[in-house]
Amino acid sequence: MQRSVYDQRLLHWSLGIAVVVGLAAHVGGYLLKAWVTTEPLGLVADLLYALGFALWTGVVVVFVQVIPEVKRRQFKQALDAYETAQREQARAGADQASGEDAAPTAR
Repeated sequence: MQRSVYDQRLLHWSLGIAVVVGLAAHVGGYLLKAWVTTEPLGLVADLLYALGFALWTGVVVVFVQVIPEVKRRQFKQALDAYETAQREQARAGADQASGEDAAPTAR
């Protein structure tokens, strides 16, 4: 249980860092494109701009699509465990009721 909590924290930190680095690269590339007119630096600016855009939009896709799917699976597992516990409890209650209906034994 502690391991899964730690793994989630690590995932959230990684996604947060990726968003910050991606936005910084995106803005830095945009500003560099506006200032630079020479070709080699213009290429670097374009690459930095595209890298930043891809990085932060990729994290947004993870937040919007992947994380809700993970949560849905977690809820399904919890519901399955609850239903299994309910069946076991009902089965134990039925076994106990059938044991009470049996003929009394002599002492």
